[in-house]
Amino acid sequence: MDRQKYQELVSTFFEWDPPAISQIFSELLSAVSAESASTPASLMSQNYETARANPEIHVLPGNLKDARDAIFPYFWGTDSWNNPLHLENVRGPANHASLIGVLACLLKNPNLCTDRYSQRSNELEVKAITTLANLIFYHTNDPWGVFTIGGTISNLYGAKIGLERVLPGAMRTGLLGQSIVGICSQASHYSNQTVAGWLGIGTSNLLEIPTDEDLAMRVDLLDAKLEELYQAGTKVAYVCATFGTTDGFGIDDIEAIRHIIDAKSKKYSVPAPQLHADAAVGWALSMLTDYDLSKNPLQMEEQLLELVRRAQVKNKGLRFADSVTIDFHKMGRGHYPSSAFIVNRREDLKYLARTVSDTPYFSDADASRDPALFTLECSRPGLGPYSVIASLNGIGLTGWQMLLARSLELAQRLKDKLATLEHCKVLNAGTCGATVNWWVLPKGRNAEEIYQRLVRNELTQEQWARYRPEIRQLFDKRLKMMDPAIDARLGFTTSYGFCPNGYDIPAWKAVFFNPKTTEAMVDRIADSIAEL
Repeated sequence: MDRQKYQELVSTFFEWDPPAISQIFSELLSAVSAESASTPASLMSQNYETARANPEIHVLPGNLKDARDAIFPYFWGTDSWNNPLHLENVRGPANHASLIGVLACLLKNPNLCTDRYSQRSNELEVKAITTLANLIFYHTNDPWGVFTIGGTISNLYGAKIGLERVLPGAMRTGLLGQSIVGICSQASHYSNQTVAGWLGIGTSNLLEIPTDEDLAMRVDLLDAKLEELYQAGTKVAYVCATFGTTDGFGIDDIEAIRHIIDAKSKKYSVPAPQLHADAAVGWALSMLTDYDLSKNPLQMEEQLLELVRRAQVKNKGLRFADSVTIDFHKMGRGHYPSSAFIVNRREDLKYLARTVSDTPYFSDADASRDPALFTLECSRPGLGPYSVIASLNGIGLTGWQMLLARSLELAQRLKDKLATLEHCKVLNAGTCGATVNWWVLPKGRNAEEIYQRLVRNELTQEQWARYRPEIRQLFDKRLKMMDPAIDARLGFTTSYGFCPNGYDIPAWKAVFFNPKTTEAMVDRIADSIAEL
């Protein structure tokens, strides 16, 4: 081997060259800055066949600029969602404090599974988890948890603990033909289907409890279903409550669910199912828990104060959960992936525990601190804790309260505007969150009246078959007519979560995660609908 060429290779790609790296990063940063000044990009044309037909590896060693050039067309072709007219779904721009955190993480590239591979980054994870746990559970005693690759995996952790609760040893022996179910609400995230399937419970054994009009699980129907299941001898592994549904921001009554499952398990002398809260979307409302409503230091208007008051009441329910999923990359405006699974009591991790003999690769792992002995993953990046701690401390609690309150304020403003249009119906008027769902029907139709007839089961199938497509047709019409310089990009869902009489209800959707969205942009949404 040519030792000189080898040394040139090592020098180029494994020795620090701050000016060269900083120059390339500066160029990428300039591209992102330029993009943010333009209108939101629609889905760019993609050619997957060309990508498949042209795999590429350069033959000869190059330099860092070659690396930049190889990825830049795809970097430029990816929307960063920095534009405040992006209101389609539960994502927004990542904050710059998070950027500082993840850059620091990438420079060290820790693996959080053991201290050996992460050192103080493992300590940072403990700090981040404890900080989030005290926000969510409100000063809990002995929480623990880990960052995962996404909310689905975090929900999987909670369900797996429940499975081990009701069927001890399932990790080794499997389900043994036992009749086991999981429970969630009809408005819950589809990841619950994924979890039930991957755990081996089976998607047909995931039972969905209908919701009320505020997208909260009907606790009376949960009570009846548990009675039915326990009488039949069926094991209930977990109940997954939702704290902020993805489409409409519905929040389940977690305290009431806690009382029901505890009472039923006691009555039938069975282990209580794991009460897991999927708070991937709504967890950040806990930032408002300590806001002083009487002193009102941020001088919020009375209507906004009432929304904060309602959020504080909802937040209390989280304290009754056994475990929780949060996605900091949603309302935390952090970088992907920043999902976490957190247990209220550290001792519950015993249901996931392995011994060192099970993990010979991590032969020096210590059960008191090394997550490798209970995590699903053997490789876990440190991006989550670095993003969380940098963001929480850079922006500060007051800053977060301002961001959260602003999201609630803009969502309520749109609800109020749409409520004045007879051919519109706000569907999630009673929820307290950053999302608005609504109908738009042709002018001349009374949307409220049609909705109430649907709820009362007074519409014929033929009538609903006529009204339902109109909602999507008008959405598509606005999309074609919209001016991308002033009109927000909205989302659409085929079923926003409330399904009266078995009907899936489609809805337009706006999600206020972008802190740069203005009142004028909100008002323009209503105006653009009036112009249809």
